[in-house]
Amino acid sequence: MMGTVVTYERHGSVGVIRINNPPVNALSHAVRHGIMEALATASTDDSLAVVLSCDGRTFIAGADITEFGKPPQAPSLPDLLLTLDNHPKLTIAAIHGTALGGGFEVALTCNYRIALATGKVGLPEVKLGLLPGAGGTQRTPRLAGLPAAVDLITSGNPISAQRAMTLQLVDKVVEDSLEDSAIAYGVELVEQSAPQRQASALALSLSAEDKDLIESMKAKLLKKTRGEHAPQRILDCLIAAAESPFESGLKREREEFMKCLADPQSAALRHMFFAERAAAKIENMPKDTKPVAITSVGIIGAGTMGGGIAMCFAQAGIAVTLVDMTDEAVKLGLEKIAKNYAISEKKGRLTRAQIDLTMANITTSSNFDNLANVDMVIEAVFENLEVKKEVFAKLDGICKPGAVLASNTSYQSIDEIAAATTRPESVLGMHFFSPANVMKLLEVVKGAASSDAVIATAMAVGKKIGKVSVLSGMCYGFIGNRMLKHYGREAALCLIEGSTPAQIDSAMESWGMAMGPLAVSDLAGLDIGYKAREQLTAEQKGDPASYMVADRLVEAGRLGQKSGAGYYQYDPETRERQEDSAVMSIVTAARQELGITPRELKDAEIVNRLTLALANEGAKLLQEGIAQRASDIDVVYCYGYGFPRFKGGPMHTIESMGLDIAVAQINEFHGQLNPEHWQVAPLLAELVDNGGQLADYHRE
Repeated sequence: MMGTVVTYERHGSVGVIRINNPPVNALSHAVRHGIMEALATASTDDSLAVVLSCDGRTFIAGADITEFGKPPQAPSLPDLLLTLDNHPKLTIAAIHGTALGGGFEVALTCNYRIALATGKVGLPEVKLGLLPGAGGTQRTPRLAGLPAAVDLITSGNPISAQRAMTLQLVDKVVEDSLEDSAIAYGVELVEQSAPQRQASALALSLSAEDKDLIESMKAKLLKKTRGEHAPQRILDCLIAAAESPFESGLKREREEFMKCLADPQSAALRHMFFAERAAAKIENMPKDTKPVAITSVGIIGAGTMGGGIAMCFAQAGIAVTLVDMTDEAVKLGLEKIAKNYAISEKKGRLTRAQIDLTMANITTSSNFDNLANVDMVIEAVFENLEVKKEVFAKLDGICKPGAVLASNTSYQSIDEIAAATTRPESVLGMHFFSPANVMKLLEVVKGAASSDAVIATAMAVGKKIGKVSVLSGMCYGFIGNRMLKHYGREAALCLIEGSTPAQIDSAMESWGMAMGPLAVSDLAGLDIGYKAREQLTAEQKGDPASYMVADRLVEAGRLGQKSGAGYYQYDPETRERQEDSAVMSIVTAARQELGITPRELKDAEIVNRLTLALANEGAKLLQEGIAQRASDIDVVYCYGYGFPRFKGGPMHTIESMGLDIAVAQINEFHGQLNPEHWQVAPLLAELVDNGGQLADYHRE
């Protein structure tokens, strides 16, 4: 009976409410309405217990976030859970797959919870700038205690069914036959006259230790989440759970949830949620395109980048052949990988058994001929086009037909690299970010001749090794580094015009960036940009004011963190940065040489110049077709460049600001600053004139 999305049927004395809303049984209006009807039926029949179960691969995996921002339709989730909480029959949630967010709140409202051993539960709302809005912050601490609730809800990370049972969030774990076990469990509970245990009725109070925990977590989260509002609101709700009756705590939770929902941070994080998923889709690719199966990969270059890439593949269970010019080089590379894993073991992230299994997937060689039979080769030698072309010409004569040949270049032309082979259709860019075993972004760069199958393969492999892959067309620097050039230029100009490294970095970090631009330059090494500029003409280098200070720092032996000094002085033990008067002496000398009179810059100007420089160039990339969609650019910057997810990336930032306001500010900079640097991207001007949105733009 009921509808097709929710059904209700009897199994002896137990009623079973079954949800079937593929793919993840999201709590859509139809599901909420169906459960409400089923609960009404169960309340009047002669069943003694009710099991809430789901078809498909998972229990209710959360709210239907496509409904966010739309007019609410009754019954709301809080109304549904009020009915469930006060149901006259004993209720049991049968959990498999993932019970997340609103789905887990449904389970917590049931009297008992049984789960498959492979199941996971969690409250991930914080990752969307939200908090559990249907009792999650009130029921979780009553069942699991405050410390566990703080960790679960502020991290947003799911936990295993077994861990949930130790925290009393799940009552029973079974290996298989979940629904049958749940029905039997219902019969057993009825026979035992088990109480209709309501989490909402459990007592909760704040101990002195709990109060200390909340205060320490507030401070820790302020530092860790850099201005995100949801984690602090979650802590406030958890305090309310302990200090107020359940109904009052629930009211406070709903108020804070609505604040989160109206907060631009949540809109940005929800934008990123959809942006990440959209980035995986390749526009205009034939549906019958089949990626190449990749079971083995060769990596050329056993340095920091090559070793990090090797770790990504080895951890995914893919056989890796790590190649460098000498046996000593590959030996050092393998030792570095082992050292990285030893740190992971020490921090409890991996066990020795897991590390041994992963290391067994890596073999090393100084002979390119050992790459003859691999399915994919990734070249990770240093950034020199001629060297890369030599490597690919060599691979062309060694690798089997159909092997995917990828370059991990940050800037160089994939087309020129491909031209060094007789199979340009097999060549593409796979730009990993350092450290490759940590950073989630992978820019997949399509050359003029790259085949659809090769592109699809790179995107699929990226997903398999845990990366967020974004497709880029071919241009110097691709999406991320082409935009970064303009961001770096404005940081350098703000410095030479009158700011200090500390003010620039502090302004951007206070705004939300993980690290300020000059601190990032020190981390990467100032010599990298210096060497890249050596290959450019004076015209290609651009305005001397944008690189003179960086060049002078390198020439003074200040290469960044690696040499203990760059824009800052670094503590040799802690790597903590400190301001250094010697840097300002170099800046002052450069100002005098260029005839620049310093002025006071406000933090707001610094933030606007850096973020608008990024977004303006991003709009040009979008119009040129280098990026498939505006949200892809946001994914690149949030996953690869430390742009705050709660701002939604540079394109979402100007969309939220209002494109008309962004364009007006760019025009203002055009009049005040170097006009060559501040030409409004034609696409932005066009969208403002037509009342269009970046999110809707598709290049014809």
